[in-house]
Amino acid sequence: MLLKSPFAKEPPFAHGQAPKTGVLLCNLGTPDAPTAPALRRYLAEFLSDPRVVEIPRLLWWLILHGIILRVRPAKSALKYASVWTSEGSPLRVWTQKQATLLRGYLGERGHQVVVSHAMRYGTPSIASALDAFKAEGVTRVLVLSAYPQYSAATTASVLDAVFAWGRTVRNVPELRFVNHYHDDARYIDALAQRITGYWQTHGRPDKLVLSFHGVPLRSLHLGDPYHCECYKTARLLAERLGLNPTQVLTTFQSRFGKAKWLEPYTEPTLQALAQAGVKRVDVCCPGFVADCLETLEEIAMEGRDAFMAAGGQAFHYIPCLNDSPAWLSALTGIAEQHLAGWPTGAPDAAALKVSHEQAKALGAAN
Repeated sequence: MLLKSPFAKEPPFAHGQAPKTGVLLCNLGTPDAPTAPALRRYLAEFLSDPRVVEIPRLLWWLILHGIILRVRPAKSALKYASVWTSEGSPLRVWTQKQATLLRGYLGERGHQVVVSHAMRYGTPSIASALDAFKAEGVTRVLVLSAYPQYSAATTASVLDAVFAWGRTVRNVPELRFVNHYHDDARYIDALAQRITGYWQTHGRPDKLVLSFHGVPLRSLHLGDPYHCECYKTARLLAERLGLNPTQVLTTFQSRFGKAKWLEPYTEPTLQALAQAGVKRVDVCCPGFVADCLETLEEIAMEGRDAFMAAGGQAFHYIPCLNDSPAWLSALTGIAEQHLAGWPTGAPDAAALKVSHEQAKALGAAN
């Protein structure tokens, strides 16, 4: 009796086929629509990841399915609807555009690589993107996370998804990962250009707030480097902007649940600044390379409301890097650095001819 293969069906290996290199730009994810059913599917996948919620599985399953997925989808759908565009989710739009532009930028530097994007949760999934790479004959993959600062809840979860896909594949491609670039000079310079460009048009604030996505404080105590990498990004960016410590603050947003998270929290900080007499505050989110719900709704809307209600006079949200040329150039440099040693130029026609002839001779000999 023949046993069924545990591996997914994949394209057959072809002798003499020119090896290809792929770059997969991975971001967190987004629901397919700003509706309660779509949010329920998305949140069920996102909040079921043990990297995201590190409490006993059975207890969390009861909380997630008994309470959260019954209440939160409708509320979250309204928030997503407030930032949804005619093209769809801002995060998906920007991430897809970044991947497209990255391929062009790499091509201009002589790299003929396949570039695609994927989401850790939702669509397009990491597994489907890697399947598509294999269908194109990609034999080397650089996984480039859209998270400048490393966290187990984000970066490591992307790795989990790639490894899970690898367990279903017979011929696993070579893999490389970009885990972080929080202190990369090109990334810092792109942030600085984004901020100074905004100030040239809108003037400068009394205070600049650098708001990063929060994580539970427990993760820091368990050895996660995220907190330190956020503060290093903030310090390098402030130095690049020529700001002294009294002009800039580092905060953490998006707290979820009752546990203590990294502090100071963004919204209470904005309220305290307004109450202390700060008239104008500008907020930038360096940990997000593409605008999304957390920047467009939580900061640009809720953060603004909190600051103004507490007595502030002017609130400015500085957009994420998105498709700015400085960022695409930085992203290209980061990718190029991690592609080093892999042949990414045009295939050598003579070498291909020899390999085809060798494959043909081998077939005849057998």
